[in-house]
Amino acid sequence: MKRILLVVAVVALYVLHQDIWFWRSSYLVFGFIPIGLFYHAMFSFAAALLMWLLVTFAWPSHLEREVEEAEREEDRAP
Repeated sequence: MKRILLVVAVVALYVLHQDIWFWRSSYLVFGFIPIGLFYHAMFSFAAALLMWLLVTFAWPSHLEREVEEAEREEDRAP
C-alpha cells in the first residue's frame, strides 16, 4: 500500500509541476512574493519531502546488501 501511495504522490507532483494556472497572475503573496515564485518554492519543498519519503520507504536496500556481500567476498579472497 505504501508503494501505491508513493507512486500516486510522484504522479501528482509531476502533474502539479506543470503550473499553467499562475502564468498571468500578478498576485503577490505576503505583499511582495509573486505567486509563481511562491508556488515553485512550495513545490520544491514538497519535492524534497517526497524524495525523503521515497528514500525512507522505497529504497531498494536489497541492492545495498548485495554490494556489501560482494565486497566482503572480495576482502576474503586471497
